[in-house]
Formats: sequence, structure tokens, C-alpha cells
Amino acid sequence: MTEFERWLAQDLDDRDLTAELESVKDKPEEINDRFYRDLEFGTGGLRGVIGAGTNRMNVYTVRKATQGMANYLLKHADGKPQSVAIAHDSRIKGVAFAQQSAAVLAANGIKAYLYPQLMPTPALSFAVRHLKCDAGICVTASHNPAKYNGYKAYGSDGCQVTADMADGIMNEINSLDIFADVKKLDFQEGIDKGLIEYIGEETVDAFIDSVYAENLKVDASNLELVYTPLNGSGLMCVKRILDRIGVKDVTVVPEQENPDGNFPTCPYPNPEIREALQKGLELCEKVQPDLLLATDPDCDRVGIAVNQKGEYVLMTGNEVGIMLLDFIARVKKEQGKLPAHPVAVTTIVSTDMVDPIAKEYGVELRRCLTGFKYIGDIIAELEEKEGSADSYLLGFEESYGYLSGGYVRDKDAVDGSMLICQMAAYYKGKGMTLVEAMNALYEKYGYYKNDLMNFGFEGEDGMKTMNGIMDKLRNDPPAEIAGTKVTGRSDYKTSQSYGDKEGVIDLPKSNVLEYRLEDGCKLIVRPSGTEPKIKIYLSGKGATRADSEAVIQKMKDAVPALLGI
Repeated sequence: MTEFERWLAQDLDDRDLTAELESVKDKPEEINDRFYRDLEFGTGGLRGVIGAGTNRMNVYTVRKATQGMANYLLKHADGKPQSVAIAHDSRIKGVAFAQQSAAVLAANGIKAYLYPQLMPTPALSFAVRHLKCDAGICVTASHNPAKYNGYKAYGSDGCQVTADMADGIMNEINSLDIFADVKKLDFQEGIDKGLIEYIGEETVDAFIDSVYAENLKVDASNLELVYTPLNGSGLMCVKRILDRIGVKDVTVVPEQENPDGNFPTCPYPNPEIREALQKGLELCEKVQPDLLLATDPDCDRVGIAVNQKGEYVLMTGNEVGIMLLDFIARVKKEQGKLPAHPVAVTTIVSTDMVDPIAKEYGVELRRCLTGFKYIGDIIAELEEKEGSADSYLLGFEESYGYLSGGYVRDKDAVDGSMLICQMAAYYKGKGMTLVEAMNALYEKYGYYKNDLMNFGFEGEDGMKTMNGIMDKLRNDPPAEIAGTKVTGRSDYKTSQSYGDKEGVIDLPKSNVLEYRLEDGCKLIVRPSGTEPKIKIYLSGKGATRADSEAVIQKMKDAVPALLGI
């Protein structure tokens, strides 16, 4: 209440916030939710609901975070001038948050390079490296609902910040008063002084050229496409890259073409979810393209639906990752360009089906924690420590994130869109759809099935509930799940595996629990790092599609009891 009253007494320069505070004066629960904590700055930066309060995304929490970053950079500058690249997508307040971040940096004598138009998140990662910046900021909440915005922070390598850097920035943020300790400069004055500079078309062109350099020389002019950027940032870059690989027949979903942070046609603008693709699917019924392509608002994830005899079949992120690995390795082998020691990277929650495919082509498969920064770290390791940058074939996450080159250190839906279209064109030339290509892989390697369950926990009580669930599972692990014996488990927070894979886990610590079952199935529990929810990853394999689906359904039915909800 003290902090609420302090905010209410301030002459806030965003009048929307004052009106909002006035509207909740008699709502103690609302006040508590807005002020019971500060938004936490972690390796994903900030993410939260837009609004007034310390637990909200607003110009004051954004300025404070940026002042913390500025303090951190200046303390570690060793006398070198510092610079930061900034981008934003179509989110509400995105332009204001990006400009205010630039203004705070400028007030601290740090050069800010700012994209003048909305751009994909991977274009920010690219700009950090291309402009040789010391850090980066991308104002986005990725695929969260419209009420959210966020602030992704990047290091000089183009990866999202490391845990050490995030902790260092957080310590600086925690030492600041949100009103008294943040340096300010008028945005236009920053431009006039040369401390804020707009990023030019040369950088955009260089980004597109770098994506194009990863193409597999497959003519995609035979492809007919419906595309939706989901009212986000993907339209310009995706259309440019598709044009360069020969895809000329592109119909854009009109209701989702233009940037709109309200996402009026899809309350949850996530290409993993059918509802987000509904307008695209309706258009497909009329246009009958080979493929529906959908990128999320910050254009780092891409989902597809495939025309299978007139019916549009949604493909999972795991399936697309599997097909891309097989396709890239297959085509490079056909072209005589497969590296001597090829490497692919995926996460601990992604499908086990990549293992036999990697083995088929002699590809070393490396697994890392969830979060593309960990894949980025492995790409950097290949380049810098192992001297084998050309060995890297593909990195992917089951949540529709793909990257085939080292030009950025984040997932890239521009690159993913290009590769998927070339893959679809390749199989179309052989008289096959991507559904049929996937079925051929299932027939060869077995019917691996993966599924994801989400359980939301809003507010302060929700966080306590989530923590309680994880503590109970960690301290009192189940002996069986869905009637099947647990033969092994891994606790990534303590870096220990028990049972069938006894030993130390050589990965950074993370609040993730894995349970391996006697029948070869697997269940992983992970609190989301960006939303108030717990994610359950289910993995199984059966002799047939029906068998694998039945195994997964049996586990899904057991999950609520496992979580005690």
C-alpha cells in the first residue's frame, strides 16, 4: 500500500497509468497483485502484464531495467565506449518502451541503435553482432496474450543474457529507486546529440542476405502458400526471403497481415495453437495452397499446416524439427556438402526420435536446457573453441523454434520459413506432401509421440502453488506414473540423476524434473520461465500410431493426480 500510494502521488508522464491507479484505489486484491513484488529480471529479461505497478510492464519498470543494464555495462566497460541495439515488435506500448530504453541509455552516455520499424527478434540478435554492440534489447512478449509485453536482454554475442549477466543486471536494478535513480533524456535530444541512431536498411539487407546464405539451393517456385504473421513483425522479412527462394504464390491472411498488438483474431497468438491459425485455415479452404505458414508476433517461431488431400493437417514442432534434420542432412549428403563431423542441437524436452535420425547420417546430437540461448552457446562453442563452425546443421526446440546457421544466436522464423518451404518444395517434386514424408519417417524409425500439457497459476497465490508442486515432486518423487514403474529420474536443479542413469548432469542448473518409466516413456515437469504456468512434456513410443497415442493418453490422464490438482 505504501508503494501504491507513492505511485499515486507521483506526477506520472504516462497518464494512462495514473488513471489505472485511480481505478483500483478501492480494490485491495488488485493493488496487491500490482505491487506485491517487482517484475523479476532473469535470463529471459522481463515479461509481464502491461499496466501500473512494480509487477507490471510500464515505462517506469522498463526505464529502471534499462538503468540497471546501463550501470552494469559501464561497470564492465574497461574504458571502452558502450553501445546497445534495440528492436520491438507489434506489442502494445512497444514503440514507447523501445524509445524510452534508448533514451535512458543515451542519458548514461551509451550509444543506442534503434530499428525504426518493427522487426523480428532474430534481427535484433543479428544487429547486436553486426553493429558490434555490447548488449541488445528486444521489446516483445513473444507469443503471450495481448495483455503482456516484455523486454528480452541480449549479450554482446547475440545470445540472451547469461545467468551471471542477468544476476549482475538484477543486482543493479535492485539498488535503484524506480523514480529517483533513473537518468532521463528526451528521446529527440538523444537523436540530436548522436547518442540515439536509427538502424539503417544496410543492416536489414545484411540480415536477409545471411538468412539466404543458409538456403539449400532447392527451387521452391512450385509451391503455393498462405502466410500469416499473426499481426506481428514477420511480414516484411518473411516475404522477402520467400521471394528470393522463388516462392511467388503467397496469399497473406488479410485479418492478420498488419501489425496489431491487440491480436483481435487470435487471443493467444501462438502458432502452436489451432485457434491462432483459424483464419489462415479458413483461407486455405478457399485458396487450397500446399502449405499454411504462421509466424508468431516476434517472428522467432513458425508453425505449419499441410494440405493432405484437401484437409489441412497441423504439424507439431517436434515433427517439423525431425523433418528438417532429416531434410538438411539428406540434401547436403546428396549435394556432397555434409560436413565430416556434423552436429545438431536440441533440448532435453524435445523428441527422442531425433536420436536414430542423427545416427543414420552420422550426426552428433547434443542436448541442452530449454531456451535457445543454450543452443546459441553450443553454436558459439563450435565456432570459437572447437574451430568447426561449418559442422553445425540445425538447432531446434519443440516449441516451433529453428535455426540452421550461426549468423544469429536465437531461433529464427525467417530462416525456418525458408527451410520449411524448400523442404515442402523438395517433397512436392517427388510427389509427396510433408505429412507423407513424416509418415515415411515414422515407418522407418518408429512411432514416437510427444505431447504438452499446460497448467496456469495466476497471481501471488499461483506462484506459491507452483513452487509447492515442484517441492513435493522433488522431495517425494513418485514410484509410478500411470500404473508404470518409474525406473529413473533427473533433477536438473540439483544436477543429479537417479536410477537407470545414475550420475551428475553436466548442464546449468534449472528447475526441471524428469521421470523415466519402465515402458520407455518419459515425463518432464518444468515451470515456464515466461508465464505463470507449469508445463508437462510427455514422450512415448509405440509399435503403431494408435499404440503411441494410447500410451500418451494414459500418462495425460495421470498428470492431475501427479501434480495434486
